[in-house]
Amino acid sequence: MYQAPRGTSDILPPEQSYWSYIKQKAAAICELYGYRRIETPTFEDARLFVRSIGEDTDIVEKEMYSFEDKGGDQITLRPEGTAPVCRAYVEHGMHNLPQPVRLYYIASIFRYERPQAGRYREHHQFGVEALGDADPALDAEVIDMAWHLYVNLGLKGLALSLNSIGCNDCRPPYLERLKTYYTQHKESLCADCKRRLAKNTLRLLDCKNPTCLALTEQAPRSTDYLCQECSEHFEHLRRYLNLLNLPFTLTHRLVRGLDYYTRTVFEIAPEGETGAQVAIGGGGRYDNLMEQLGGKPTPAVGFATGIERLVLNLKKQEAAIPVLPLPTVFVAYLGQDAKYEAIRLTAHLRKSGISALASLNERSLKAQLKQANVSGVRYTVIIGEDEVKSKSVVLRNMAKGEQQTIPIDKLAEALR
Repeated sequence: MYQAPRGTSDILPPEQSYWSYIKQKAAAICELYGYRRIETPTFEDARLFVRSIGEDTDIVEKEMYSFEDKGGDQITLRPEGTAPVCRAYVEHGMHNLPQPVRLYYIASIFRYERPQAGRYREHHQFGVEALGDADPALDAEVIDMAWHLYVNLGLKGLALSLNSIGCNDCRPPYLERLKTYYTQHKESLCADCKRRLAKNTLRLLDCKNPTCLALTEQAPRSTDYLCQECSEHFEHLRRYLNLLNLPFTLTHRLVRGLDYYTRTVFEIAPEGETGAQVAIGGGGRYDNLMEQLGGKPTPAVGFATGIERLVLNLKKQEAAIPVLPLPTVFVAYLGQDAKYEAIRLTAHLRKSGISALASLNERSLKAQLKQANVSGVRYTVIIGEDEVKSKSVVLRNMAKGEQQTIPIDKLAEALR
């Protein structure tokens, strides 16, 4: 028996109310903040992600779905959403548009990793990117946008973590100091962190292993090594967040998992929860990425949130989710002539903008009424031989159990 591949899931009709709710809220927030939708291909040139994410990241080394296509090109299924948007920005000359260019996407993301609650090998992501402006007020806008989305979804008890990891000028001295610190504790590091010590020092702060996590408490802090420009940027950002009444906690171990981040990094998670998979969203600034992809130097900032992770938290908090609308009418019939009329009537109702179902099998009227009840319709229309002759129908209110006979050409108007 075939099953969905490990790390993937079917989104069945009962779950769709959550997905529709989240997507509608996300689109509404984007409209409110002036962001426009962009869609990029599901797969890209593999080099795009190696260059943007970083060769020494876990994503590139362990998690990318890459293959050679029939033309001999190295292709990768999209493991994150920012690099493809930046590629599109460069390719289509969006630097000629008024800056910043505000974009959002809803896309499938593919990573080969150990499946667990809220993390899948194929998951879905909502993200925004603001490209072309270095002002820390834009960082604050993006953070405010993320917070606004979660609050509007009905999530409560959220905590915002904030950090600055500096730029290409001030980060190297900090990384040297960080490396010296961890070298002194090398024997206590997990196997992954011993590898990171040699290849990607900053990612040492992101390890969730209890022993490594304890070491981060005394580790050097990036904010102590910021250059004047980065320090001023971070100071202004915090001032803007205070103006927006967004409470935040400075978290020195927060670095995010992608090499392209500069300066601002942030995450939002349920308050008090710990572990590797508690964050519901996060992002930051990536001022050097566009240049790495062959474009002009272009400052940018963004955030992303996993839709599966949002569904998980909405269920955990028992948030009230609107139910998707069910069909309004079920058309039942008795006899072949009545069936012809039922098919015609159902089509007429749909063309009149009224959602309708019709029984298509030769079932008893009792069975058809049972099906109507299970379908959750508000009304059932019943047509028999007498109704065909009199050009009328029986209209039953399913909630009240009341029914009346009305002319068939008045049905649509009565239902409205």
